[in-house]
Amino acid sequence: MKYLILSDIHSNYEALKSVFASVKRKHFDLTLMLGDLVGYGASPNQVVNIIRSLKNTVVIRGNHDKVAAGLESGNNFNRPASISAKWTYEKLTQINRNYLRKLIRGPLKINDHVSIAHGSPLNEDDYIFSEFDALEVFYNTTAPIIFFGHTHYPIIYSFSNNIITAMRVQDVKQTYALNKNTRYLINPGSIGQPRDRHPYASYAVWDSEKWKVTLYRISYDISSAQQRIIKAGLPSSLAARLSLGV
Repeated sequence: MKYLILSDIHSNYEALKSVFASVKRKHFDLTLMLGDLVGYGASPNQVVNIIRSLKNTVVIRGNHDKVAAGLESGNNFNRPASISAKWTYEKLTQINRNYLRKLIRGPLKINDHVSIAHGSPLNEDDYIFSEFDALEVFYNTTAPIIFFGHTHYPIIYSFSNNIITAMRVQDVKQTYALNKNTRYLINPGSIGQPRDRHPYASYAVWDSEKWKVTLYRISYDISSAQQRIIKAGLPSSLAARLSLGV
């Protein structure tokens, strides 16, 4: 089976559109969306409408989805994120707000090999930023492969014989052959707001038969996404960072 792994779209319609254009000739048995459909960007309804329309898709919630749907206050958000979350709540259609409200909380087991989470499988709002964070997850979970998001950094942590290794992904296309005797934490990166100083949209494809994962970077119309943010009256920093990948 082939899986399309998406995460952290953050209301960036232009980025999501380019990702789907890049895979339109490919067949996927299942799409896994790791949360944060909305927040930061200016196209929440367009993004949610696309995700809602997909078939054979599993979607879990992210922290921005919860706040934008009114499930949480967002008191821990910084000022731009808080402004964006409030704006998103007001702009979402009732159908899309209800859709976000009903999203599943991670972690979620997909099959015997794969589980998904937004943040850490130990707490959906926690970040996995380091080998130490990853090690805590490996010690307290059993899934062979866990796809996670939240940090906006494409990275693969492997764990075997009590040794942990971090593989940071920087190429526009990078394929890794995985070992069935090794466990993995894999972050496909962010579609809508990359933070690894690479502005291209990031996503992953998992081939369960070949036991390979490929991470991709796709260019998109950043200028149009920025103009939407400015026109919406959202903080200009949310537009500026898209060009920088920070």
